[in-house]
Amino acid sequence: MTLPTHVKLVDVGPRDGLQNEAQPVPAATKIELVHRLQAAGLREIEVTSYVSPKWVPQMADNAEVMAGITRQAGVRYSVLTPNMKGFEGALASKADEVVIFAAASEAFSQRNINCSIAESIERFRPVVEAAHAAKMKVRAAVSCALGCPYQGEVSLDAVDDVVARLQDIGTDHIGIADTIGVGTARRVQAVMERALKRVPLAELSGHFHDTYGQALTNIYACLELGIHTFDASVAGLGGCPYAKGATGNVATEDVVYLLHGLGIETGIDLNQLVDAAAFISTALGRKPVSRVANALLAKRATA
Repeated sequence: MTLPTHVKLVDVGPRDGLQNEAQPVPAATKIELVHRLQAAGLREIEVTSYVSPKWVPQMADNAEVMAGITRQAGVRYSVLTPNMKGFEGALASKADEVVIFAAASEAFSQRNINCSIAESIERFRPVVEAAHAAKMKVRAAVSCALGCPYQGEVSLDAVDDVVARLQDIGTDHIGIADTIGVGTARRVQAVMERALKRVPLAELSGHFHDTYGQALTNIYACLELGIHTFDASVAGLGGCPYAKGATGNVATEDVVYLLHGLGIETGIDLNQLVDAAAFISTALGRKPVSRVANALLAKRATA
């Protein structure tokens, strides 16, 4: 078995991590977090989302945040865009990439956006066309690919159908997301192996939540298949409103520690990444969720 020699991490902390915070996080704090992430070596950062502030008030400052970032060459700044209005905001802010999403669960799709999976994907067709016309990459996420909070198990066929539909509308990249963190290694491999029959290896990624403590194990299971792109969230920011007690996204520091221990290059400075985790955790008034961040911060304190 040969593992990848290099892994690309997409830090979704500024968007997916912060969007569920109850208290407003100042735009300046979000901008500083992005600056610290890119200083640590992150080259893919999901910054914000262009959604209605009625539904996600935490992202109401999207344009201000995008305008305030001092951009670095070689860093891709992506934003979530649920519709054409959101895409117009993404275009105005000069985002490098737009992110769209579709559930692999009909129950989840109906409960959250009041339409079928097929209808939700068709809504994204003009977004994909407009993004490509503007020479922007489109990354698609398949949510609830390992399980659904409403219907329970999600079949391989259901995930495969969504992947096929997203490819049909022209998306460039597919991310398989374990939205409620219930996946285990063999199941994850089965889902990924099925996806790889349609998606090029370089354009398939994993997005794992750590609800049951399986995220790192699931990432390793993907590495065994050669998958080398993953989402992660600095300090373990985020939670899942659909899974009580969910810790949210796997922490970027924990993933980097795993990868470096395997001799896999990431281009990320772990100490600077921990600094970023400490910064945002202090701003939020709590410790990082990341075990690696807490261990290294404690080690520093006693050094």
